[in-house]
Amino acid sequence: MNSRHTTMDSPLGQLTLTARGEFLTGIFYEGHWHLPPTEYFGDPVEAEDAVFSRAESELREYLDGTRTIFGVAFKTSGNPFQERVWERLQSIPFGETVTYGELAAELGDPHLAQAVGSAVGRNPISIVIPCHRVVGHKGQLTGYAGGLTNKRFLLELEEPASIRESELF
Repeated sequence: MNSRHTTMDSPLGQLTLTARGEFLTGIFYEGHWHLPPTEYFGDPVEAEDAVFSRAESELREYLDGTRTIFGVAFKTSGNPFQERVWERLQSIPFGETVTYGELAAELGDPHLAQAVGSAVGRNPISIVIPCHRVVGHKGQLTGYAGGLTNKRFLLELEEPASIRESELF
């Protein structure tokens, strides 16, 4: 199966999407922390690609505020602990957040918060696997591989209308 990549412009800056076979394998920001090795990206795609077309369409809908759940097929390839964390991230509902400590406790050890943070920071499929929904213990914004400005943008995008309306006055 061939690894390949493409880019798309977005309100978050240019995103690089990667795929292997029929699966999306990555969404990376400009200046993304913890990039995989160069060979992970494969060749640039020049022609129409079904995986990228679907991913780009869904990302645009999400960023326009008309999509809350992603359907694009994706595949991750982390160590067993990372996979457990990334699986749990997928169950954080749209518009809600969870803390690193809460995730660590759910995974069996509240002292694993730093390890959880490391796994969250290495999530290869940003936005689709919603690592932006993980916050510090008092709700503060903490490290995000795509930058805190982008994390804030995504959290505000998902903010319930009732909260947004109350902030107007």
